[in-house]
Amino acid sequence: MQYSIRERAVLAGAAVTVTVTLAACGDTASSGDTPTAPGNGSVSVNPTFNNADSIFVRMMIPHHEQAVEMAALAQTKATDPDVRQLAAKMGAAQQAEIATMRGWLAAWGQPTTMPSGMMPHDMPSGMMPSGMPMMPGTMTSADMAKLKAATGSDFDRQFLQMMITHHQGAIVMAQGETAHGTNPDAKALAARIEKTQQAEIVAMQHMAPPPS
Repeated sequence: MQYSIRERAVLAGAAVTVTVTLAACGDTASSGDTPTAPGNGSVSVNPTFNNADSIFVRMMIPHHEQAVEMAALAQTKATDPDVRQLAAKMGAAQQAEIATMRGWLAAWGQPTTMPSGMMPHDMPSGMMPSGMPMMPGTMTSADMAKLKAATGSDFDRQFLQMMITHHQGAIVMAQGETAHGTNPDAKALAARIEKTQQAEIVAMQHMAPPPS
């Protein structure tokens, strides 16, 4: 088939456009702008993060892990079925968030633990209120031993009191990430944690049995 000079020029221009477009797509794919989190299939991970993002995730993982441990205790020891049901919901949600955050750290090339000996004053300025521990709301080993030893309605009471305190600490951490982080995925998770756990605090306050 013969083409006129004008038709050949149009086809040539289209070919250049396609070539440039494909090259641009290739550059984006190889630049690592949207890597996938290990083990999360096709979930995109934004690789842009700052120190506040990294610290928030590395603190929130063990914070969540303790909540999952507490929730597992409640599912077998709580006497109130509403407490057991809420504990199951919280445990499942936080376990899934742990997996998500571990995927982020892997994609960011960050360690999963906090640097040994790191203190609150080493954190980004203003990320945590003055005098606040690094992971507010975290239970001590003595607290956990006391919870494990509790039975009946006493267990329910201790669990709810401890989990409310635990949630309040997570909300403080989430607010610090919202204010100082830059990674959109981490900031979105922080916002979700703040909203969800505040609602759970209200629910637990209504469940709390009266003092014996």
